[in-house]
Parts: sequence; C-alpha cells; structure tokens
Amino acid sequence: MAERLNLLWLQSGGCGGCSMSLLNAEGPALYDALELAGIDLLWHPSLSQASGEEFLALLHAVVDGSQRLDILCLEGAVMHGPGGSGRFHMLAGSGRPLRDWLADLAARARYTVAVGSCAAFGGVSAAGGNASEASGLQYQGARAGALLPATWNSPGGLPVLNVAGCPVHPGWVTETLAQLAHGELTPDALDELARPRSYTDHLVHHGCPRNEFYEFKASAEKPSDQGCMMEHMGCLGTQARADCNLRDWNGGGSCLKGGYPCINCTAPGFEEPGRTFTETRKIGGIPVGLPSDMPKAWFVALASLSKAATPERLRRNAVSDHIEVRPSPRRSK
Repeated sequence: MAERLNLLWLQSGGCGGCSMSLLNAEGPALYDALELAGIDLLWHPSLSQASGEEFLALLHAVVDGSQRLDILCLEGAVMHGPGGSGRFHMLAGSGRPLRDWLADLAARARYTVAVGSCAAFGGVSAAGGNASEASGLQYQGARAGALLPATWNSPGGLPVLNVAGCPVHPGWVTETLAQLAHGELTPDALDELARPRSYTDHLVHHGCPRNEFYEFKASAEKPSDQGCMMEHMGCLGTQARADCNLRDWNGGGSCLKGGYPCINCTAPGFEEPGRTFTETRKIGGIPVGLPSDMPKAWFVALASLSKAATPERLRRNAVSDHIEVRPSPRRSK
C-alpha cells in the first residue's frame, strides 16, 4: 500500500474564498477526493477542531522533524509589513509572524502549494499601493523571488506550485493534490509561472457560450447583453489561462455563463488593470487585450470581415438580454 500523505493548510492575508470554493468540490467531494488520493488532513483553520496549544504543538512537531509533512498549502498572501517586520500577521500564541513560520514549514514540507492568486502572486491583498507589504510565497506579482527565493525548490524537487485563481476552482486544487500524491506532477507539468498545466494549457475562451458572437464580432454593449464581451465589456477570456468554461463551477456555471467578463484572475497583476473590470481598454478604437497568440494586423483584418458578415440574428441578439431572433431553417431555392 502506498504511503499516505499529510497535508497542512494555513491561511494568511486574504478573504478565505478559496476554502469556500474548495468546499464546493464535487465528483468527488472534498473529503472523498482526499481519501481517494491517500491524503490525510493534519489541520485546516475552518475544518479542524484543534486550536491553541494543540495547534502550536503540531507546528513545532513539523519544524523539529517529529511530524512528517508532505504538503503545505497556503491560502492568502504572505504579510511582510509593517516595515518588513511581518507583524501585520502574528500567529496567535506563538509570538512570531506567520511569515516566519511559513519559511520554516516550507523547508520541511515535501511540497508547497500556493492556493489562490494571493498566495501565488500577492493578488488583491497586494493591490492599492500594497500598504501591508503582501506577496506570494515565491512571487511578487510576475517577478520570481518573494518570501522564498526565485531559485527555491522544495525537498520534493519542485518550486511552489501556484494554483492561481480568485478564487480557485475546487477541481484545480483536488487535481493538483492528486497529481502530487501519485507522483505525476513534474516540472514539465508546470507552466512558466509554476501553475499546473492541467488547467492553464487552456484559455477561458475555450468553451465560452458566447463564442458564436465572438466569431462574428457581434458585441455586447451593456452588462445584460448576450453578445461577446471582449470588444467593449473588458473580457480577457482570449488571454486568460484557465479551463473555466470546460470545467464547470458548482455544476454548471462560470463567470461568462453568469454574464460577467473574464478578468484573468489566474494571472499576476489582474487586480489592478488600470481601468474598471467591465471596460475594454482601446487604442485608436482597437482593443488592447487581443487574443494572446494572434498578430494584431491579422485580428483587425479578420474582425472587419467578420463584422461585415454578421448575420442579422446575431447582430440583434448581441445587444439584447434575450433571444429576439431565433435560428431559422435554410430556405431552399
């Protein structure tokens, strides 16, 4: 029988939304997923009963090596302020900043996982001038090197695994943990920002329910419209690396299916786009956020042709909150 792995989950600067999302795991549910992967949960701030001295004793046991730790998960940004002291987030009862505990625990854990964009890159917790001096575990925004150095690898031979998202899809977390448990997560399985490629080899655009509108550049003009939200409404789905529209949330949803544009929340810096999230930045009337791997000249040429060929059905439905013109059968000559 394979050795079961021990997982410790801590939270720092953030909203706790990734844990809330994780509780919605389904097919399998969270505890079933952990059991199937052979993972035992040592402690989670919302799911465990141990607190106070019992919890601190667990941390000391991990640091001194008497308790094996296979997977350390952090949710929320690392808090370095004020003035680099880390005292904005002291671990209650220990007299030490959580930042210092994280460095010691990461040195012991076989693998370290940043759950959510705050833990990965600083995220929303680092926005607005970053008065709290927040960072990710191994990244400050898109730059490697934060609490842990850019060249740091865990005892298991991997960098911090950045399961980025705001919040993360529960399947991204359970799948990453299962890959670790089965020895399937190698450096080749990570992208350039150490995110698992199991979900970042896709674009949010893949599977988008508005793709027919996108193909003809039939664009939404206000939030309730059904059309493509790239041209006017700030949608970054053609650039965002995630499988949100292929791996449904909560049984059948996604931001785009709910009528909200993709804000590229798996990427560093998404939290400060320099505009409102529902506004497309343009230069000379051309959206700046073009598809990630398409030359601008080609896009402009194809967009012009597409607009010229837009069926009246799509043109009208794009700026309506319901289907005004239904598909009609092809008329025979």
